[in-house]
This record gives sequence, C-alpha cells and structure tokens, in this order.
Amino acid sequence: MKQTIYNIGMLLQERPRLVPETSDLDGFFQLLVKIATNQSLHISIVALHLWTKILISDKLCTCNPVTSLIPQLLEICSHRMIKYEALPEDSTNPSIVFLSYDTDTMPEKHNFLGNYARFCAQIVGSIVENQPVDAIYHILSQAEQVITHLYDGEPAFNVETYSKSSVPFLKLDAQCNVIEAGLKGCGKWLLTQSSPEKDRHNEVMLQNLKVWCERMLDLTFEDPLVKERVIHLAVGFATGPLKQDAQFAFRVFEYILDTRYPDNLASTAYSDAVKDLQTFCVHQLQKLAMRFSDYMITIYDDIERKVNQVSQEVAHDEQARTRYSSILFIITHRATSVALVPREEHLDAFLQPLIAKWANNEMTQSLSSFDSFCSLIGLGGIQRYMSQRNAHLIQDWSLHVLDDEGKALQTQTQNALEHLPLRATKILLSISVEKLDPVSQPFAMACRLWQKHLPLILPNLLRFISHAHAFHNDTNWASLPQEMKGVVKRILTDRFWQVGISIGSRDEFYAKVGRTKLTLEGLASSIRSTLRAVRETGYQLLEYLSLLDESFYGFKELPKPLSHALFSDANALSTHQMVILVDRLKIVVENCPVSCRSHFLPPIVATLFEQLDRKASSEWDSIEERNKAAAGVDGLDEEMRDESILRQLTYTSVTLVVDLLDPQKPNRSGPALADNPNGLSHVEHGNIRSFMIATPEILKPLILFCTHALRMRDTRSCSLITRVLRSLVPEFDTTGPLDTDVREFISHEVLRACITSLHDTYFVDLQKDLAQLISSIIITYSPRTDTPKGVLLTLSSMTAERVDRAIAHLYRAHSNHRQQRAVVLELFKDLRGVSVSEQGRIAKPDTKRLRSAMQERYMTVDMQTDGKQKELSPDLGGVADMFGQP
Repeated sequence: MKQTIYNIGMLLQERPRLVPETSDLDGFFQLLVKIATNQSLHISIVALHLWTKILISDKLCTCNPVTSLIPQLLEICSHRMIKYEALPEDSTNPSIVFLSYDTDTMPEKHNFLGNYARFCAQIVGSIVENQPVDAIYHILSQAEQVITHLYDGEPAFNVETYSKSSVPFLKLDAQCNVIEAGLKGCGKWLLTQSSPEKDRHNEVMLQNLKVWCERMLDLTFEDPLVKERVIHLAVGFATGPLKQDAQFAFRVFEYILDTRYPDNLASTAYSDAVKDLQTFCVHQLQKLAMRFSDYMITIYDDIERKVNQVSQEVAHDEQARTRYSSILFIITHRATSVALVPREEHLDAFLQPLIAKWANNEMTQSLSSFDSFCSLIGLGGIQRYMSQRNAHLIQDWSLHVLDDEGKALQTQTQNALEHLPLRATKILLSISVEKLDPVSQPFAMACRLWQKHLPLILPNLLRFISHAHAFHNDTNWASLPQEMKGVVKRILTDRFWQVGISIGSRDEFYAKVGRTKLTLEGLASSIRSTLRAVRETGYQLLEYLSLLDESFYGFKELPKPLSHALFSDANALSTHQMVILVDRLKIVVENCPVSCRSHFLPPIVATLFEQLDRKASSEWDSIEERNKAAAGVDGLDEEMRDESILRQLTYTSVTLVVDLLDPQKPNRSGPALADNPNGLSHVEHGNIRSFMIATPEILKPLILFCTHALRMRDTRSCSLITRVLRSLVPEFDTTGPLDTDVREFISHEVLRACITSLHDTYFVDLQKDLAQLISSIIITYSPRTDTPKGVLLTLSSMTAERVDRAIAHLYRAHSNHRQQRAVVLELFKDLRGVSVSEQGRIAKPDTKRLRSAMQERYMTVDMQTDGKQKELSPDLGGVADMFGQP
C-alpha cells in the first residue's frame, strides 16, 4: 500500500498532465495528511517524503487542495521534529514502541530518524518559501504558545532530578528546529527576484521576527539547556535574517553576557549543563563579535569593561579567561573601519604575555627530555605510583579505589595544562585566521602578527607533540620493570562508545565512566585526557598555522623537525589516535602553497605514508591472526570495535591518497598563488597530483601503500584504491628512468596484489574493479615489458597459449571496459574467489523480518530532499522470496 501511494504521488509530481481532471486530488492530499499523522514513523515517513516533492512542484504547491492543508502540515512537523532518539527506550509513546519494533540496530534508527527530521524540515522550509509572511507568523505563534506553557502537564523544574533529555526541553528544541527550518525557506525566498511587494513583505516579516525574539529574551528559563537553545536561536536571528540590525545583535550580545547560572555540585548533570552553557555562551559571543566588529568597536570601552567584569565573575581558569579576552581581540582585529597601525600595535601587545610563555626558559628546559616533560604535565610520578601499587596484577582497575596519593596525582594531572600556553594559543590563533578571506586586511594583519613570533613558538610546539607521542612508546618508560610494560597499553587505551558495537547505551557508558572517576581506571582516564589535550591541541595549532600561507610554510628549516616530531613515535599511537593525526595532517598538506611544495611536502608526505603503511598493514595482520585463533564470543565487542576503527583508519588514509592524486583538483587559492610569480617549473606550478607523481621521494611510499591497501579487508577502501591505481597506470607509459622503475613495480607487485585479492572470497564484490585494474596494467604495459605476462605464467593452470590468447582479446576489446573485465574474469575463472551464495550456502531469509526496498533505504541512507535524489525502485521483495534456498 505504501509503495502504491508513493508511486501515485510521484506521478502527480513528475507528470501532472497524465492525471485526469476528474481525479479526487483533494481526497488524495487529505489521505497523505492522515498517513503523515500515523503514530508509526515508518508509515508516516512515506507521506512526508511525498510532501517534500509536492511542495517544490510549481503546479501543485499553489493549488487549493494543497494550500488548504498548510496549517495541518506545519502542526504535524512541529510535533514530529522532536528528537525521538533522546526519549527513553521504555517510553510508552506509541511512536517509540513502533520504532523499537521496526528497527534492529542503533545505526538504522539514527539514519531513519535523520531522514525523518530532514523531511519535516524540508516541508517547513518549502511552505515558508511559498508563503513567507503567513507561514512565519503561524510558526512563531505556535512556538510562543509551546514555550510559554513549557511545563504544562510536566513536573516543575528540579535541580536534583535534572535531565538533559527532559520533555520540556525536547518540546522547545522541536519548536526551535521548526523556526530554523523556516528561516532557511525564508532565505531561499529572499534570493528570488525583488519587487516592491516583496520588499514590503520582507519588512513585515523581519519586524515580526525581531519582536518575537525580543519577547523570548525577556522570559526567564531555569533549565540551562533551554537557555542555551534560546541563545542559539537568537544568535541565528542576529546573524541571519536580522543581520543588518547591529543594535539588535548587540542586544543579544548583552543578553548572553548577562547569562548567569549558579553551579550545584549536588547534581552532576545540572553542573555539567551549567559548564557547557558557559562555554557555549563564549562561542556565541565570539560569533557576534566577528560579524558586528565594526559596530562594536564604536563602543569598545563599554564592551571591554563589561567583558572583563564577566570574566572575573565567571571564568575560573586560564582557558576561560582567555576565551573572554578573545572577544576583545576579535573586535579589534576585524574592525576595518579603524586605522590599521594602532589596531596592529594593540593586538601585538595583547599577544606579548602569551609569547613570553613560549619563550620561557624554564618551559624550554622542561621540554628538553621525556622525563622532564612528564613532570611538566603532571605525570612525573605515574611510573612510580603504578609500580608501587602493582597495577599489572589488578585485573579490574575500575574496582580499585584511589588512595590519597592517587587522588593528589589525578588532581595534579588534571590541572597541569592550566599554566601551559597551548590552549590559549589555540584560541587566539583560531580567531585570527578562521573564516577570513585570504586577501582581506585582517588576514594580512594576522600573518604579520604571528609570523614574527613563530620562531619562538614552533620549537617548543614540536617538542610538545614529539613527547606526547613518545609517551605511547613503552621503551620510554624506563622506571617500569619489563613485566609491567603492559600497564602502558592499559593506561593509554581509549574508552569510547560506538553505535552498534558497544554494549549498552551511550548514557549507560558515560554513567559508568562517571562512577569510576576515583578509581585506578579514572586515574588512567585523566592521564589519557591530559595527553590527548597536548597531542590534539598541537595538531590543531599546526592546522591553524597552515592557514597563514607562506608565513608558516616559508620556514625552510621546518619540514624535517616537523616530520620527526610527528612520526618518530607515531607507530606507538593507537589506531584511533592515528586517524585523528591523519585527519589533521591532511589539512596541513593540502594547504601548502605551490611555491613551498618542493621543500615542505617531501619529508612530511613520504614519512606519513611510510608510517600509515606500517601501521595499517601490521594492524590488519594482527586482526587476521586474531580471527584465525578466535574460538568463542568472549571479547567479541572489543574485536568488532578494533576492526571498525581500523577500517576507519584505512578509509581515512585512502581518501587522503584520492585527494592528493585527484587530477581535477585545483591548486589552493590564496595571496601566494599568482600567475607563477616565482618562475616555478610546470610540475611545481601544476596541481598537487603532478607534484606527487614527479617526486620520487613521495611516489615510492605512496604507491607501496596503495599496493598493500589492495589487500586490506575494507571494500570501500579497496574499491577507491583500484580506481586510483588505474588512473596512475597510464602516467608511466613512457621511457624515463623513473617511469621504468614504477612500471616494473606496478607490473609485478601491484598485479600480484590484485590477483591475490581476486582469489580471496572477501573481495568477491570487488572482482570487477580488480579485473579492470588488471586489464589496464596488461594492456598498457605489455608492449613495453614482459613482466605482466611473466606474473600470469607463474600461476597454476596458466599456459603461455592461454595467456597470449587473453592478451590478444584484451587488445581487441580496446576501450570497451566491460569486455576487458569479462576477459580477465574468464582468464581467472579457476582462481578467483567464489561468493557464499554461489557456493549454495546462503540461508533462507526470515520472511517475518523482510523489509521492502523503500524501508531499507529510509534506514540505511541519509536521503537528501533537494529534488535530485534517485527515486526508490518498486518493492521486489516478493520476487526475491521465490529464489530463497531451503
């Protein structure tokens, strides 16, 4: 039935002329509204999906049967945009009951609810785009009614029973989501052609928005999470539709500055919400300062007094104080209406205390050795403490309560970063360069300000990163006896929750973490947290510095020390930590200006791929060994988690390769990229792919990694790598010395890896991709070398006649890739892996749990509603059942 209704709706939207004039469109649209209100979200989503199509149809969206249903649609969406995933699983809400039955896993549930929310938002946005003034008025009135009666039918607010997923908050959040969806539709309407009538409508609508928002700002909210959501919405108004009203923005700015909530340690959840609100408020103040700096500079003295006062009252640590100070930094930095020189002098004076910390001789001395680094970040006594407590003999650290010395050590570790310049530098550097045009005056000023201080910052920054990596290498733990080296791995093993893999819910996981805070496991968590802060703050600083263009990359002596700091102990990092390193370093590599590539990229990129190859290959070997030795379900969730993270590392690494070797990727634009001002060679001035291929120091480890990736058991990654290698094959079909070496390597090693994977049943779904790569190698290189043929002849059952015949067929196929694949697959028919279904071992499906193609798609794909999404095919589940095996 759902499929039939969907097909009728799509016919109306795509071919309205085929619908007879006598059709009962009014009845059909009312049926869609009724389906949309069904308590089963899996039933109603079909109607919502159709409404997203109908409302963007020029012929349907303005017809009377549709416009008469607009209020009902807005009402439905406002109720259905609640975050169902935040409701308890044992809720009596019928929609939650149905949802639990209709979805098997958390990933399915999250994907489905994401699609559901997107459809609701799309409907609201389309309605506002078509009827902006009336729709916005209706949405705001509806939201005000909900907000002013937030606790009707609910228990009064109570700190002791505070919950971050209370029903009142979820109701308010849903209304805010509706308003934000409406503002997106309003933005699209404003992009249409202007007219006097439209200008009048716009003026009325903006006035309605302003008045409504000001009324919200006059309300009192006891829940810090509710307050946070209201602030987020108000800032959205100020930087969105009301962005021309600087005075309104300053009203919001003052409202945020005046936000105060007393802490209450009796409720951990409430206390955490208050802290989160304080951090959020500073971020929103920074956002407003960036957008309205020219207005705020005119009342700078008043703002400075107010910000400093709030900082003294609210900020309890150096990081929080720096965040408040950064607001003043932003206003001065980005207010282009003020003279340049005084602003730059003021900002330089602002940075001086921070730079003095980087240049401090005591800190430099503390970073001179691994042991002194540990003392600097509060970890100097960890080895002795763990050794004296025989931590290696304690099976469950979460049951071992810390003694007074352990608690003191934990406190020292947690407070260690307070006096280091890492976090403050990250805050000020990020606001100096983020969201700035590379040719703007503030960006040029930021480059000048930071460039002259980099010689003082970079040496110690690299030492921080190097020692943070070295902490993971147990050979540096000299005070631990050999039998205790395993303690290092236990201390540094991250605890995190993964959807569909971890046992229990996310809330249960965090509750368990909270309960073990004052145990040996809690101490290990504090150690990890401190190291993570040092390590990842270092990465972020490099990322922000990379935005300074040649002011950062121009240091000729930087690449080798940077490479050593990043990679000398990188192999000791966990797989998860390696993913983060690759993600951050990818940005540093891609931001490198063309003029700096030749001296900066080779030592960085070459060593990066050497480390990735070593790490990924060894971890996949370890997984293989573990799978062979597996004899039960004990520790299965841990094995699944490890393999999941390893797949993530593999895919992250492969996507980096794809980005670096993308032939269509243009050079990064920026002030340093003029029309080849430095007389660079064609390769140096070409895109980054040309540079990678022409640089032997990079190309060797890059191709070696790609070769090994063909055997890594992740189908997404392997599929991408086959395409990358296919694009590389024609690049080396010439007579240069480098071309000969690479051609021979591809003809032998890459071809052998392809054949091995073709034989492996795990890669059975990729056999066409592998066959295409094999055919490319044979066709392109056989005229120049006998190596491909020689590799084929080493295989059992291969004869020279059979190989020659296959090669001849490949040449005759010419550019017909389908025929080429068929020839290769036929050649290897006795060697290639066979799927489980071909072996006749596929199980009969459970007909009770069969889903239609439509159901599967709603639960497995984040569907977009821009009108370009490929439509669902008819449900052929019944036909598939005919071929089920007994």
